[in-house]
Amino acid sequence: MLITRRLEFDAGHRIPDHKSQCRHLHGHRYAIEITLSGNIIDKAGDAANGMVMDFSQVKELAKTHLVDLWDHAFLAFAGDSAIVEFLNSLPGHKTVVLDRVPTAENLARIAFECLDSAYRDTYGNHLRLEQVRLYETPNCWADAVRDTAD
Repeated sequence: MLITRRLEFDAGHRIPDHKSQCRHLHGHRYAIEITLSGNIIDKAGDAANGMVMDFSQVKELAKTHLVDLWDHAFLAFAGDSAIVEFLNSLPGHKTVVLDRVPTAENLARIAFECLDSAYRDTYGNHLRLEQVRLYETPNCWADAVRDTAD
């Protein structure tokens, strides 16, 4: 069984080598969809009976491990040193320095890596993260999907 929870957050970024508008500082209303697989829990009297995982728990883990960290932050590439230095000079500015250029593709992959260990088989129902879909705009998104070798 697959289940998906969607959350939204706001963040800024720039793509330093981009040949068009995305090389400038700008922001997006991102949406992230987290897809989990697992067996339906069959434990009478358990709050999660009949579910793969309670959607509120999916949300809580996503917020704790990723969304609250990225929401209203500037997602900066460590190699974009002038921007990182500038952002670090702003008192109290929320900056997240990443090891990759913050494209939709890289952000989806980073999100998958951050969330993968958060969703584990806690009910004996083979729960695991299968996919993270990150919308940069309503019409543009990237999917980070579990490698079939995992």
